[in-house]
Amino acid sequence: MNNSNVKITAKEILSDNWYTLNKVTFEYKRKDGSWETQSREAYDRGNGATILLYNRETQSVILTRQFRLPTYLNGSEDGMLIETCAGLLDKDNPETAIKRETEEETGYKITDVKKVFEAYMSPGSVTEIVYFFVAEYSKDMKISEGGGHHEEQENIEVLEIPFTDALNMLAAGKIKDGKTIMLLQHAQLTGLLLKQ
Repeated sequence: MNNSNVKITAKEILSDNWYTLNKVTFEYKRKDGSWETQSREAYDRGNGATILLYNRETQSVILTRQFRLPTYLNGSEDGMLIETCAGLLDKDNPETAIKRETEEETGYKITDVKKVFEAYMSPGSVTEIVYFFVAEYSKDMKISEGGGHHEEQENIEVLEIPFTDALNMLAAGKIKDGKTIMLLQHAQLTGLLLKQ
């Protein structure tokens, strides 16, 4: 942190029940040179990684479906969200973490992943940066049913969907998860599933 226009003056933990919610008070130097005191809340849940698994031969992608309480609280009819596989880094590097999460959630053991970009998903309130990956999968990489860790209360359904169907679901508003939209659009824009 080396922005000379910002001076953090106080930091208070409001909650550390699940992850950490901090209230941060800081001085911010405006364009006219004056200093202004501001206060914001920032939720620190660590950084994450997500991946789009794709198969050029079958023209399909692997997505997941699971219950997400915040979407349910915000008016989603059933709270079920279709997403790309994702998870927190948990002190691993992004590549190691996404390979672990892929195996846990989807049952596919992948070795070659390609990072395509990284993004802050909700920079107004959440510190998390997400690392975005793609990887090709095949049937012989399937080593388990996936579904996530029972002890983490994960109940994840694995979906193998034709790529064109996934794009149609996106256009119809059936896929509303930001990271998933970004990776599907990346695949479409770059011709990721085109046979080489």
